[in-house]
Amino acid sequence: MTGGGEGEPPRWFFLHLQKTAGIELFRRLRHHFGTRAVYPMPEYQGTPETSLEVPLLLQRFAAHREDIRVVVGHFPLCTTDLLDTPFTTFTILREPEARALSFLRHQRQEEPRFRDASLEEVYADPVCRDGLIRDHMVRMLSLRVDEMTDGALTRIEVDDDRLAVAKANLAERIDVLGLQEHFEELCADLARRFGWDLGPAQFANRTSPGDASPALRARIREDNAKDVELYAFAADLWARRTGARSS
Repeated sequence: MTGGGEGEPPRWFFLHLQKTAGIELFRRLRHHFGTRAVYPMPEYQGTPETSLEVPLLLQRFAAHREDIRVVVGHFPLCTTDLLDTPFTTFTILREPEARALSFLRHQRQEEPRFRDASLEEVYADPVCRDGLIRDHMVRMLSLRVDEMTDGALTRIEVDDDRLAVAKANLAERIDVLGLQEHFEELCADLARRFGWDLGPAQFANRTSPGDASPALRARIREDNAKDVELYAFAADLWARRTGARSS
């Protein structure tokens, strides 16, 4: 899908998967486009609902359609089918175990109720584990509009068929693919393709590495088996598209 239909300016949809350097890219997009052209605009930032609730996005997009050029948020890919205008799409994937552990550490740092919790206790929280960790990348890339009840938190069974849909959508509906481990290469690719000035590197929401028990790591790998398969597919696709070898 390419941005810009008849009578419409070009627009981009950044599928922001949790803990994949998305905040850094969000800030750099604002460097090029300005704060009014990148959703969420400053007046809408500060609450989880802004980046998670699809009905809220639709309402605000309708109100600010003339200004918005880039949509950023934890919105499933199928959200583009609801926005009634073409989008060029891009996203960043990350190795699932590293993504999950980064998310858990971030929750412990930022959420008062988790401040004294172990990583295992944070992982036991149903919203964290089932909503935003377990096979999160497959779900975000495979959800359909007719089954999306709660945006990124929609509960669906993730099986081989669901994984196949996610792979197909990644290959066919994501125009620019990035890997978190090769973040600067993605920024350079976006700048080269679209003529953007993304400015210097920025760092946001980084968590300090901490101890994670072998048992927790094994549990995460087991719970995210489909994401592990999707990431391997994505790394191969990225390597073929860029002519590089992923590490």
